[in-house]
Amino acid sequence: MRRDDAEPDQRYAAPALEKGLDILELLAQDSDGLGLNEIARALERTSSEIFRMVNALTRRGYLVQQGDRYSLSLKLFELAHRHKPIKSLTAAALPLMRELVNRSLQSCHMTVFHAGRVMVVAQLDSPERWAFGLKVGAQVGLTDTASGFVLLTFQDAAQREHMLASHQAVEGELDLDLRQLQKAVAEVARIGHAQMPSRQIRGVSNIAFPVRDSAGHAVAALNIPYIERIDKKVTPSIAEAKEALAESAARLSMLMGFPS
Repeated sequence: MRRDDAEPDQRYAAPALEKGLDILELLAQDSDGLGLNEIARALERTSSEIFRMVNALTRRGYLVQQGDRYSLSLKLFELAHRHKPIKSLTAAALPLMRELVNRSLQSCHMTVFHAGRVMVVAQLDSPERWAFGLKVGAQVGLTDTASGFVLLTFQDAAQREHMLASHQAVEGELDLDLRQLQKAVAEVARIGHAQMPSRQIRGVSNIAFPVRDSAGHAVAALNIPYIERIDKKVTPSIAEAKEALAESAARLSMLMGFPS
């Protein structure tokens, strides 16, 4: 897995930087963390080579140490949120999301494709007594969620291929069935959104609409994890919640430059 030996042109090599990036990318694939010796073996390096870099990354807050294991902190997520495109997107989305939760009486969240996974970048709880939602920073599967289907569907073929090639499975993500995925993408393209029973939580119906840029590509997915009240309280139906979600996603897409 050593990358400094894999590139033919080493004129501009930065071995220390490469080593640090290798560690971050490795730990991004393992939610339980790894010990120093495990990191060294995976990267085909010695423990002494890895120790100083791991120590530096921990000191700078990119890694956290629990016992003898190291895992990623949320610092990379924090830095991503300082990045102007994501910051601008969430700033534009939050007022519309507040309207949406008050109209639908459901929680909502917005996701983007990030580092091979789908990441929640904004979330608002339902104003009801009960709410079901995903935490900001949570990562969900690309190939088994409504968000992932929407983000994959509204791309050109090259970008979709890149997303699948860089896909990193999250904990619990179902095995990829390429034929089933292609069928889901075709259906989302036909109807313009995704709606499906959650493949993670019973009793939740996930609805996702694309937030599209001026080229028509999905820069994000706006989602409602719909939960149904079964007592006497009358709340918007799933059809009414979907209509509100569609309008919110369309308004946000217009702010992103999508013409219609």
